[in-house]
Parts: sequence; C-alpha cells; structure tokens
Amino acid sequence: MTLTRFPLRAGLLAGLVVASGIAGAQPAPQAVPPAAPVFPMTDAAPRPMAEPRAGALPAPMPEARPGALAAPTSEPRPMPVAGPMGLPPAVQAQAQAQAQASVSGTLARWLINPNGEADGLLLQDGTQVSFPPHLSAELTALAQPGERIDVSGWRATGGGVLQAQQVSVRGRTVADQPPAPGAVPPAPRAMGALAAMDAGGRIVRVLSTGRGDVNGVLLEDGTIVRFPPHVGRMIGGLLQPGAPLYAQGWGTRSPLGTALEATRLGASPKALQDVLSGSADMPAARPGPVPGPQRRPV
Repeated sequence: MTLTRFPLRAGLLAGLVVASGIAGAQPAPQAVPPAAPVFPMTDAAPRPMAEPRAGALPAPMPEARPGALAAPTSEPRPMPVAGPMGLPPAVQAQAQAQAQASVSGTLARWLINPNGEADGLLLQDGTQVSFPPHLSAELTALAQPGERIDVSGWRATGGGVLQAQQVSVRGRTVADQPPAPGAVPPAPRAMGALAAMDAGGRIVRVLSTGRGDVNGVLLEDGTIVRFPPHVGRMIGGLLQPGAPLYAQGWGTRSPLGTALEATRLGASPKALQDVLSGSADMPAARPGPVPGPQRRPV
C-alpha cells in the first residue's frame, strides 16, 4: 500500500509545479475601463453617438418609400416671411399691382374736393391725375390751366388714374415727400364752412380713385359731385357720360371751382334718393337740402 501511494503524490506535485509555471509566464491582466454611462432615451437626454472605427464604412441610408414622411432633422428651419421685405400679404399685393409711370400734357382743369382743395387734375387728353390735398396750395400756385406739365408717379398695371409723386412745370418741381422720422406733424389746414348746395346736369366725366373705384363725376357746368366708393358701386347704372345726374349735399364754391359731397342723388330732381343711409333704393325723399348742422365729409 505504501509503494502504491508514493507515485500518486509525486504526480500531483509535478502537476502543480507545471501549472504555476504556466501562470507565471502569462502577462498581467489589464485594467478594464469603466463602462460608459447609459442615458435614458428621452427628449431631455439625447442618445450618445458611437464613434466610428477606423476603416469602417458608413451605414447605408434607408431607401425612402413613396408617401413616407421625411425624417426629422435637428437643423433650424427658417421662419416664413410675408413676402419681400416682410410686408403683409395685402400690402405686398397692392405694391405688385402698381408700376411707375409718367405722363406729359396740357393742364385742362383742377379737380377739387368739397372742402375747396385741389386733389387732382385733368389733362387735355383725358388723363386723370390724383395727388394728396396737402399739395393743393403749392400746385395751384405752380401751374395754370393751359400750361404744359410733366407728372411722374404710380399707376395700376391695368391703367387708370395716375397717382402723382412729383409734378414739374417750367423747370420747377413739387414732390410729395414723406415726413422725416421724428418730425413734428404740420398744423391742420384751415377749412372753410360747408354750405348746403344742389347741382344738376349731364355727366361729362366719371372720376375714380387710384384703385379704380368711382368716387365722383364732373358735370357739364364744371361742378364736381363727390360720394364714397361704395355709393358709386350702388348707383353705377346712373354714372354714364352724357347721362343726367342731380345731387344735393354740402360743399364749397371757390376760385378753383364748385364741389359738393352728395347726400342725395338721382336721375332727375324728382327722383332724388338718400345715399347715406346705406341704400340707394329707398323711396324719394322730400326735395331741398337735408337740414342739420354743417359737417365735414369724411
């Protein structure tokens, strides 16, 4: 029994010696770096991007299916603007509907408003020009009917009334300049008292605004009858050159001419109808000026 156990112990000792030698020949284990923190996949904590390995090919992009929505991007998108220069759509459309224009001709007459100020003119060839009434004093002192004038400004692309930016006569020019930033506004212009008036006769010329809305007529005796554009749309059938028109309202007579703001209109003195109540189809009212305090047309 003793001879049998000795070889067994010797074999075990030899195996342990060989194992320890192999372990000593292996390099020491390197320290393992700590694992990268794991973020929750929410909008508040974005997913960490893995760095590409050297020589690795980029992953192929998935093919877009017809009708599929584009993948969201983190790049900022430009904010939409309302047309060029950031103008509102309504103002942009109005600016695009006008173009620069100029005209030259002989001044036939001034067009005046019910306050007695010139706010337009007619040339001998029938061209109608409009300008703001605050230029009335300068322009009427600059030119007289029968003189040749040059006008430049803006006109609707479809033609019509020329809105004057500047008027030149004999080398002198009057321009409509916007007020300087921070400038004190000018004092209100003195207006004469309006008087009750009536007028009648055949229409020589239908007058319009720069937008093409009918807002008055010129009668054969030179009287100008004005009314709001919505009234011009209501009674459009009466406003034809050569047709008779009678009016009552409030206005002025001055060296520049006679003009009134109509409160009642009709094809004859017995067919006058109230046009300030919102309807031109009302029964004929009593003749004569409408009583009441004097007022200035809006």
